[in-house]
Amino acid sequence: MAKKFNHDIKLKGNKVEVYNGQFEKALRKFKKKVDDSGVLKEVKKREFYEKPSAEKKANKAAARKRWLKYLNDEKKKLNL
Repeated sequence: MAKKFNHDIKLKGNKVEVYNGQFEKALRKFKKKVDDSGVLKEVKKREFYEKPSAEKKANKAAARKRWLKYLNDEKKKLNL
């Protein structure tokens, strides 16, 4: 049985087209797209294995930090 190849593969991901040789502009757009999509954040997160207990501890600390920031912002609003 012969394999059928699909040559119409559409690539997924971030891509930017370069017009009139404006490479720097295209690079800035690409960096912004990558930053907005969170790809680098995900790569850094998965670079090393984190035990589930350590991950849970970090998530709790982040939630506490967000909550304290919220309380601080509310306190500032009331004092104004």
